Amino acid sequence: MTVLSGQRRIWLTGATSGIGLALARRLLAQGHRVALSARRRETLERLASGYPNALVVPCDITDRDSVAEAARRIDTAFAGLDLLLHDAGICEYLDVRHFDLALVERVLEVNLHGALKVVDAGLPLLRRARDESASRPLLAAVSSAAAYLPLPRAEAYGASKAALSHFLESLRIDLADEAIDVSVIHPGFVETPLTARNDFAMPMRLDADSAADAILAGLERRTLDVHFPQRFTRLVKLLGILPPTLRLRLGRYIAGRNRTAKAGS
Repeated sequence: MTVLSGQRRIWLTGATSGIGLALARRLLAQGHRVALSARRRETLERLASGYPNALVVPCDITDRDSVAEAARRIDTAFAGLDLLLHDAGICEYLDVRHFDLALVERVLEVNLHGALKVVDAGLPLLRRARDESASRPLLAAVSSAAAYLPLPRAEAYGASKAALSHFLESLRIDLADEAIDVSVIHPGFVETPLTARNDFAMPMRLDADSAADAILAGLERRTLDVHFPQRFTRLVKLLGILPPTLRLRLGRYIAGRNRTAKAGS
């Protein structure tokens, strides 16, 4: 299990499922003070049971007031943050034959606008920790390898993650002079309740524990772009810089293979 060094004050969103749950268990076991956020209080309380270093802070990241109240509670308890780790998100795929604007808006609202609300509420806590302890706080968020390359049916999901990555990389530039670091996390396929619904092949898929270890190792090194498994993500990055005509051919090829696989299943 990868260890995040020191004793840190951490706000973790999306703490009750998938990668977020694996991260929560590791961070709590390592003795960090962890504010756990997700929508369901009961699930958070079960996760926090037995850990005096856990702070249960339920919130809905699509509700600005809910996120702001969570941040106020965390600041009261922790007096600042050393690490803001945003993991909450959803994944839904679009069938363009029946264009569903509500689906697109829903994915963008959670994955992009929800993340922005968390950053808005969390940045003052990172600044407080920096000012009071002369430490260098870290803001990190989970994007996706889908941000590197347009993929079939990923109009909503891919756009939300690409926008999030762009926002965070720009934010990194503007926060550099404030001594606040920003890491963007780009996982490939990971076994979670979200990906369990996928009806296509997921090459080089990792389990959530392996993903959590890769994330913590990257954050310990203050890696700007934490991406894994690297055999997969490096290939996706390479494909993402192909000319648009070749990316179109690749996307149509993948879509065709997925249709064939579904028809044969």
